[in-house]
Amino acid sequence: MDEPRGLTRKTLIASGMSENSIRRALRSGELANVAHGLYLWRKDFDALGTVERHRVHARHVGSTLDTDEAISHISAATLHRIDVWDVSLRRVHVSRPPSRSGRVTAGLHAHTTHWDDGEITHVLGVPVTSIARTIVDLARTLPRDQAIAVGDAGLRLDPGAASQISRVLEASRCRYGLVSASSVLQFLDGRSESIGESLSRIRMREYGLPVPDLQRELVIFDGRRVRVDFYWEDLGVVGEFDDNEKYTGPRDLINEKRREDGLRDLGLEVVRWDPEELETFEVVVRRFERAVARRRMWALDRAQ
Repeated sequence: MDEPRGLTRKTLIASGMSENSIRRALRSGELANVAHGLYLWRKDFDALGTVERHRVHARHVGSTLDTDEAISHISAATLHRIDVWDVSLRRVHVSRPPSRSGRVTAGLHAHTTHWDDGEITHVLGVPVTSIARTIVDLARTLPRDQAIAVGDAGLRLDPGAASQISRVLEASRCRYGLVSASSVLQFLDGRSESIGESLSRIRMREYGLPVPDLQRELVIFDGRRVRVDFYWEDLGVVGEFDDNEKYTGPRDLINEKRREDGLRDLGLEVVRWDPEELETFEVVVRRFERAVARRRMWALDRAQ
C-alpha cells in the first residue's frame, strides 16, 4: 500500500491553498491533525490505523533530521513494518549523538547515543536504526512482554538480524537496561508467526510448561504436510494458537477440522487456545495437562 505523505502548511500553500482555505479545511474536518503542524486529508486519515498514522508522523520527522540523527526505538519498528503491540505511539523517537541534547516533548522523544557501523539504514528515504539495533533498543526500554513480541516480529521480518544482535548488544554495554535486554534477547525466536504466538511462549515459560518446538512440519496419513504452531514431540502434544484472523470463512474451519483429524490419526493430542485465554493461561495449562494424560493412556493401551 502506498501510504500518503504528511502535509504541512508549507506544502499545502505550495499546492495552491491559501491560509484561509487551510483554516477552513481544518475547521470543517476536511484536513485532520496527525501531529502538531502535520496533517492528512480526512479520507487518508480515516483509511489508516494508529500504527500507520505514527509511520506518517515518523517519516515526516525523519525527513527533517540532521545527518547524525535517525528515527529509532518504536518509531523505527513502525517504519520497518515490524508488528508492534501494546506500546505508546504518542511520540516519535529519534536518536542523536551525545553532543546533542536529549529531550521529550508532546510529540518527540530524542535519545542520545553512539552509533556503530551498520546501525543506521534508510527506509522511505529517511535514516532509521537497523532492525538489529531497533530490537536491542526496544529490549532495553520496553516492558518484557512488549519487547519480546516486537523482537520476535523483527526477527520474523529479517531472520538475518539474529546474527547481528550480540554485536549490537556488546556495543550497547554502557547503556541502561542491558540486564533485562540480555534476558529478552536470549528468548527471542523469529519462528513465532504472530504477536499471539510470542505471548503464548511467554505464558508457557511463566507457567513452567516444557519448551515446545515451533512451526514443526508433520506428515499425516494422507501424505499432506502440515505445520503446527507448537509441538511437544516427547509428549505427543500439538499446540495451536487461534487468533482472530486465522479463519476467515467456513471453508477455513472445515480445512482446519480435517487437518486436526489428521493429527489425531497420528496419535497426537491437540490443544487450542485463543487471544482471550492468554489472560487466563492457567485454563490452557490445565487443558495441556489433560492432553498429556490422555496421550500417556493412549500409549499404554497401544503397548498392551
